[in-house]
Amino acid sequence: MWRYLLLFLGFLTLTFIVWHIGPGKIYEAATQVGPGALLVILVPSLLMYAFEAYGWKLTLDSAAHGIAFWRIFAIRTAGEVVNMTTPTAYVGGEPLKAYLLQRHQIPMVEGVASVVIAKTIMTLAQVLFILVGIGLAFWMLGAEGSSSQIAAASLLSVALLLFGVVAFIFVQKRGLFMWILRTLRGLGLHVAFLENREEKLRSLDEIILNFYTQHRSAFYAATTLYLLGWLAEAVEVYVIILYLGGPASLLSAISIGALSVFIKGGTFFIPGSLGAQDGGNLLLLKAFGYSDVTGITFALLRRFRELVWIGIGLLCLAAMGRGQKRHTTRLG
Repeated sequence: MWRYLLLFLGFLTLTFIVWHIGPGKIYEAATQVGPGALLVILVPSLLMYAFEAYGWKLTLDSAAHGIAFWRIFAIRTAGEVVNMTTPTAYVGGEPLKAYLLQRHQIPMVEGVASVVIAKTIMTLAQVLFILVGIGLAFWMLGAEGSSSQIAAASLLSVALLLFGVVAFIFVQKRGLFMWILRTLRGLGLHVAFLENREEKLRSLDEIILNFYTQHRSAFYAATTLYLLGWLAEAVEVYVIILYLGGPASLLSAISIGALSVFIKGGTFFIPGSLGAQDGGNLLLLKAFGYSDVTGITFALLRRFRELVWIGIGLLCLAAMGRGQKRHTTRLG
């Protein structure tokens, strides 16, 4: 119930922002971006999805040799639909990815391990990207005033998040899932679902540990790919601002893109971060000297990109569903 309330409040917030700035002004700014430009705006996000899909493929190691890259891309895109449309801290689609991998002869244990590792690496790259963005904000906006105070608070928050990610990797190396099981037992809690899968949980921990200790080159390569994916998002910011009349700066685009990611992550409890993400983008662009109209038009164009990828993800899910149905019919 509460998620629908948050969604409704987010919708009201976005509606109020649009009404306050003026729908006519926003429409006039949006008309500067033609159909061709809309396609160009989608290119950076395509690169982002491709980088991240390949980064995930590296975490699968030898298990990924028998599955084509475009299938991994489609599975990841399908899982991201759930991440983007549900208030699950952007992890709700991860089990779906592992489930869909089973259709390509990748055991559930290996699929879950790859999902955990990939999500950890993606978050690590995300934190590094945000740190760069905050540093650029300090440098570009100056060290005085409310903007610097906001940046300082953001820096502290991200530093704590980085510590959390590193600590999470440390725990994974020492057996995350068995640690959870032992902790529950120590508290006198016996969860049947976990108890019945103790051997699988132990195997899961072994696969994760093996990746971190025996495949360090894959870890660094995947981290680089995920970081390139986040930088592709900054390119998207640059392209949109350029089409809206600029002036566009690549460094400011990196900072805006990184801080936008930070805002989106901080409002995960709102479905689609509706309202909060849009208002945050508006305030970010205003801080960098852009007008209200440019700020909200920028936010709406990014929403357009999200809707396109949600549509693509739903098509991927539908296609995989039909494929599974045909496979089941043949077996029957």
